[in-house]
Amino acid sequence: MMRITGGILAVAGFAVLGLMTLALIRAVAAEPVSAEPLAAMERDMVPAAISAVPESIEPEPVSPVISDSPFVVKRILQIDEPFVHGYYKWDDEGVPDGEIVITVDLKAESLSVFRDGYEIGAAVIKFGDALKPTPTGVFPITQKSKDHISNIYDVPMPYMLRLTNDGIAIHAAEVKWGYGTRGCIGVPEEFARRLFEQVRLGDRVIVTNGKMLDLGEQIVAG
Repeated sequence: MMRITGGILAVAGFAVLGLMTLALIRAVAAEPVSAEPLAAMERDMVPAAISAVPESIEPEPVSPVISDSPFVVKRILQIDEPFVHGYYKWDDEGVPDGEIVITVDLKAESLSVFRDGYEIGAAVIKFGDALKPTPTGVFPITQKSKDHISNIYDVPMPYMLRLTNDGIAIHAAEVKWGYGTRGCIGVPEEFARRLFEQVRLGDRVIVTNGKMLDLGEQIVAG
């Protein structure tokens, strides 16, 4: 599997701008050593299976201020390792402070974090199953909870970032091939911790299903 360094996101606007976001495909420096399916970037992958522990959270409406300022993608992380389930990369050294935008491509099973247009983090994700798919669109982060416990399923959801009032969030999870969620976006725990420290309420998460944008193009969300 590969993530190609040239392609990233297209963004979604709510009524006028339409949905676009990042699909990252990187070149792999070496073949994976495991024979286990490594389908993080496969375009023909079957829908993720239901996780042994369903993941969702209770509604809790919040009304943050949402920025609609544009930015241009200035950097894509160089990833030479196999981009497989459970893998992430984080490198914010030398990156200036600025607006955080998170992009999720369900088809590529990937999440990217941009600060001031520079990609500082990328991870393979797990996401909604057929019973409760992950919605696409532009979502502000409305709540942060480091040690969140779902009152629906009574399961831990560390470093939870709420996206919707009906229980969709980004949070730490065990990311394995074939695992799914009840709509949430699961990322490796250390990646989730770093992401949690970076974001603020109102930062945008753009979720699409296979949309791409070239390096240097302007991204507008809101």
